[in-house]
Amino acid sequence: MALTTTGTETHDLFSGDFWTDPHPAYAALRTEEPVRELALPDGKAWLISRYADVRAAFVDPRLSKDWRWTLPADQREGQPAAPIPMMILMDPPDHTRLRKLVGRSFTVRRMNDLQPRVEEITQELLDALPAEGPVDLMRQYAFLVPVLVICELLGVPAEDRDMFSAWSSVMVDDSPQEEKFAAMGSLNGYLAELIERKRTEPDDALLSGLLAVSDADGDRLSAEELVAMATLLLIAGHETTVNLIGNGVLALLTHPEQRARLQADPSLITSAVEEFLRFESPVSNAPMRFASEDVEYSGVTIPAGSTVMLGLAAANRDPEWLEDPERLDITRDSSSGVFFGHGIHFCLGAQLARTEGRVAIGKLIAQRPDLALAVDPSELVYRESTLVRGLSRLPVTPGEPA
Repeated sequence: MALTTTGTETHDLFSGDFWTDPHPAYAALRTEEPVRELALPDGKAWLISRYADVRAAFVDPRLSKDWRWTLPADQREGQPAAPIPMMILMDPPDHTRLRKLVGRSFTVRRMNDLQPRVEEITQELLDALPAEGPVDLMRQYAFLVPVLVICELLGVPAEDRDMFSAWSSVMVDDSPQEEKFAAMGSLNGYLAELIERKRTEPDDALLSGLLAVSDADGDRLSAEELVAMATLLLIAGHETTVNLIGNGVLALLTHPEQRARLQADPSLITSAVEEFLRFESPVSNAPMRFASEDVEYSGVTIPAGSTVMLGLAAANRDPEWLEDPERLDITRDSSSGVFFGHGIHFCLGAQLARTEGRVAIGKLIAQRPDLALAVDPSELVYRESTLVRGLSRLPVTPGEPA
């Protein structure tokens, strides 16, 4: 599919050169067609690309998570509101109930208590990096930090991480539908067995906490809800942070003046991570919403029953929101960007992702001062996914430890 802007200029959308650099196409969308209907492999969807519209759409009750709005009224009855009982696929009150129960275990304190372990894991991986290259930093570092952390958080055996990663990648990338269903089935089966094991052998990890949690009325998560929640936490906790680390490191390697700033003042890592999230958003488009009635954004009416995508990557480079958005500046305040959603669906794991990003990128830049790309940036290959933005590989020469 392609978007024609001015004259004979054409930008691919979700094909061809788009995967290498999607930002010219997003800029054209914001200017020419800020609300645009697209033909995707799974059907048509409307993409909203301006920052103000995306932020408003996150809290618009007319944009539901209930897929049944895409059906004619006489076909909705008897259909489940969500194909699986996962929070990001639900509206209140079902979403409210699950979020409340999960929030009892997924606490700020639990996330803060993980930071020392995040630092230990990161240091162990840094110590294992050779000085010579090329080394694929995605596979040997960016992937390992979050997957080891999220497996430890949930109580998933570390030796199963490669199997989990393979399932996760198939489900997130634009893989054939039958492969996605097979990966989902394998992951669900694995998690169901793990949860049953936790019932008889509880530990201090989050899965055991979710098994034990209940509210004042004795409401608990069902077995199906537990599997869905574990699936969500594993995929979201892994995919977002892998790409945050990879994209952030690449941004510094291709912007030496910003890297020098960070090396001179390591305290800038907090604002730097917010800027990495904005500049190359690891989640490029939010999961789908469905119009329960006609809705209007930027003067365009999206008909009732339509599928709607919220363009995070496009919104985070909107010049109507932020001055000079095409420039990377690790000292600016980017914290109001739409990286982790907004409103009731704001990501539960945002704090953990930020912590992992600060530790993994900060330590790497400080301890490997001669880190360098092992290929020309034009040779880098990105994953082909309408959901996430991340590198397939990041070949580097790590250099000697400081």
